[in-house]
Amino acid sequence: MSDFEYPRPQLVRSNWQCLNGPWEFAFDDERRYSQPEQEIQWTHQINVPFCPESRLSGIGDEGFHNVVWYRRTFDLALRGTRTLLHFGAVDYHSRVWVNNKLVCIHEGGHTSFCADITDALIEGKAQTIVVQAEDDPQDLAKPRGKQDWLREPHSIWYPRTTGIWQTVWLEQVPSTYIKTIRWTPYFDGFEIGCEIQAAGDRHDGLTVEVKLWHDGQLLADDYYKLMGQEANRKIAISDPGIDDSRNVLLWSPERPTLLDAELTLRCAGTVLETIRSYTALRSVAINRDRFMLNGRPYPLRLVLDQGYWPDGLMTAPNDAALKRDVELAKAMGFNGVRKHQKIEDPRYLYWADKLGLLVWEEMPSAYAFSPRAMTRLLHEWGEAIARDYSHPCVIVWVPFNESWGVPNLTSMQAHRNAVEALYHMTRMLDSTRPVIGNDGWEASATDILGIHDYDNDPQRLKARYEVTDPARTLFDQRRPGGRILTLDGFPHRGQPIVLTEFGGMAFDPKAPAHKTWGYARANTAEAFYKAYRELLEVVGSTQMFSGFCYTQFADTFQEANGLLNADRTPKIPLEQISAATQNVPLVVEPPPSPG
Repeated sequence: MSDFEYPRPQLVRSNWQCLNGPWEFAFDDERRYSQPEQEIQWTHQINVPFCPESRLSGIGDEGFHNVVWYRRTFDLALRGTRTLLHFGAVDYHSRVWVNNKLVCIHEGGHTSFCADITDALIEGKAQTIVVQAEDDPQDLAKPRGKQDWLREPHSIWYPRTTGIWQTVWLEQVPSTYIKTIRWTPYFDGFEIGCEIQAAGDRHDGLTVEVKLWHDGQLLADDYYKLMGQEANRKIAISDPGIDDSRNVLLWSPERPTLLDAELTLRCAGTVLETIRSYTALRSVAINRDRFMLNGRPYPLRLVLDQGYWPDGLMTAPNDAALKRDVELAKAMGFNGVRKHQKIEDPRYLYWADKLGLLVWEEMPSAYAFSPRAMTRLLHEWGEAIARDYSHPCVIVWVPFNESWGVPNLTSMQAHRNAVEALYHMTRMLDSTRPVIGNDGWEASATDILGIHDYDNDPQRLKARYEVTDPARTLFDQRRPGGRILTLDGFPHRGQPIVLTEFGGMAFDPKAPAHKTWGYARANTAEAFYKAYRELLEVVGSTQMFSGFCYTQFADTFQEANGLLNADRTPKIPLEQISAATQNVPLVVEPPPSPG
């Protein structure tokens, strides 16, 4: 496995080129440059895709820098095809030139973008890419997630990420090519929706052949005519009817069945291109007070995952690290993660699809409310949903967390309108998944009621949530986190209740307490395990909850409240964590018999 695998795993072409590696780099704090033709002083070399604040970039400068520049050359064999230049993510506002020709402008630090650079290429010469990234470190009106606005990270915020932080890559496509694929599972009818959009030169007579396989067995081989360069069809799969036979085809964390796909685009019978993809058959829904997976109640055992690494910050050191994070979450007994304040790399979602791990996707917050901030958030959130819609692992969308960016929900109608607008926009863009309008407290429009409660006394938690009349006792009289759980006019309507943040127990015997942060603290591994076990016994057996999300997966900078250390080594044996997470007895293997 190489460090960086194919960056877009649900639309795969063989003809691609990775541009990660050494680039020329310059800070531009005084904003001296505006065009690549200027004599930019390339003072550094940077290891893309790592941001300049990270050690893996080769720079490791965590200071305030508003503007940065990148440059590299590449060779490309031109064959009369189109060449597309892709960026996984660049924080925050980027301009891209190829051979001094502006090919792309993009705003948004967490989503991918692409430029057709065919007309900018010069045959017979090395090609030059220049990127300018503007990222005001103190701008609180842009989606920034956990990136700190202070010089030194404090409390629950972390070092900043400036510029390129996901893979840069090229691919060559025919003059007319498949631009996007969108898969939608229809569990009730045992069907897979397939939406295809072509791009490039327009032709009449475009058709697409779609093949689906399961475990090498052909399930479907359908042909569709593209109308206006688009096709939108449902592919029927034979429904075996009996649960045991159905379960072989259904995707779940316990059995992550993926359906391999191949799509061939033709014009008047001539093959233009063939691409590979995958999809899955599964449903997520809400039924009264339960979360449903594939038509059955499904208890959620989630862990909050910040998605940071000590040396790479928001960028994993390699693809194997992304895979390992999925494996570790499952090894600790969790069936899902809540990706907190981060739109994760599609390679992580690929491994979650393949290995079987549920993902709650959450929009990184802006922290100042204004029309500009909400416009930015709406735009980037729409891009994130479009990019990740087809991943079966993604089961819930969360546009707001803990009223961040909308701090006056109890008193200002504009703040309420923002949450309700994002909720309804998300439901419009994807009607197949539940949406949490504002997770934690002060809920209005929402399909799941998420509660954040960091009380680390198990008996107090038990008394708080084992109540016979939650509508009166919990929602009207008690204030977990010191906040009301639902806003006036939005009483609890019987939606599932999930304890979406709790725990946060800090344990790091190697660091002084004043240099680490947590909601509570354990001083020994035994005390850490005891506290975790007792909390999970209460939370996992509370009938009110449809699931939980423990804080958190791994230590993250000054936050020492992970189940794993920052380097992903476990603080206590994984077997102990897994048994406690699942609220089952710890099975101790007997020692081998002598001889």
